[in-house]
Amino acid sequence: MTSHSTPNPYEYLGYEEKPYKCKECGKGFKHRQSRHMHEKIHTGEKPFNCKECGKAFKLRQSIQRHERIHTGEKPYECKRCGKAFRYHHNFQKHEQTHNGEKPYRCKHCGKALSSLRYCRIHEIMHTGEKPYKCKQCGKAFNCRSYSIKHERTHSGLKPYECKQCGKPFSCASYIRRHERTHTGEKPYECKECGKAFSCSSSFRKHERTHTGEKPYECKQCGKAFSYSRSFRSHERRHSGEKPYKCKTCGKAFTCPNSCRKHERIHSGQKPYVCKECGKAFSSLTKFQTHNEADWRWTL
Repeated sequence: MTSHSTPNPYEYLGYEEKPYKCKECGKGFKHRQSRHMHEKIHTGEKPFNCKECGKAFKLRQSIQRHERIHTGEKPYECKRCGKAFRYHHNFQKHEQTHNGEKPYRCKHCGKALSSLRYCRIHEIMHTGEKPYKCKQCGKAFNCRSYSIKHERTHSGLKPYECKQCGKPFSCASYIRRHERTHTGEKPYECKECGKAFSCSSSFRKHERTHTGEKPYECKQCGKAFSYSRSFRSHERRHSGEKPYKCKTCGKAFTCPNSCRKHERIHSGQKPYVCKECGKAFSSLTKFQTHNEADWRWTL
């Protein structure tokens, strides 16, 4: 008696499970339309143009999402608090803030995060990997969205315009943050002290004042930092890089604050004014020293 193996239903119907193969990379697809959409990655074809700003897209779904920036449409509404969102992924992330769900864990330190994107960005802090490079200047970034924002500094493209005041912005997150200056909205509230913030980055930085978390560690000396800006400035001390130059004399600095302080020598600007005596100072440290001296004198 001959044994019969279980027949493959796809073989019986005369086709594979993913019969539509990309000619460029060999990737297989179940549907012809899916393959057609994928092939645009290789050809660079962008047949869908936004009527408002002219930006081009590979997929119809992508232009439909983009158009919501111009129309203001926010189809995803939270049932708990009524907050509305343009994009489904932002809506899902917001819902997790209500239930406290943080299903994604960092492989390196075990930290729990609310979204896969945040988890990937966080993990790159440990590895130091910067896979996204600017084609214009070669600057590398650990996150694709940061790379896109940076590239617009070269092109000057600012496709997002505030409906209240007309101010243009280079990326969607900047315009959302700006719009809150008109509405006064502060959707990010600290659970520890109740302080509210208009943007998520300021909120996350504030949270570290409570937790003491220092996720940025220098590979050269092991020193840890709470904020990426402080970490980058520190790294430049090891590398000797000084990317910030004075426009007047050309002197170079490792961080933008030092450059701004120096430029006040040339401009004579003194933005810090004592409320008690009216004396003005060019640097915050001198201003604070002056205030402390006044306080001691009154004791």
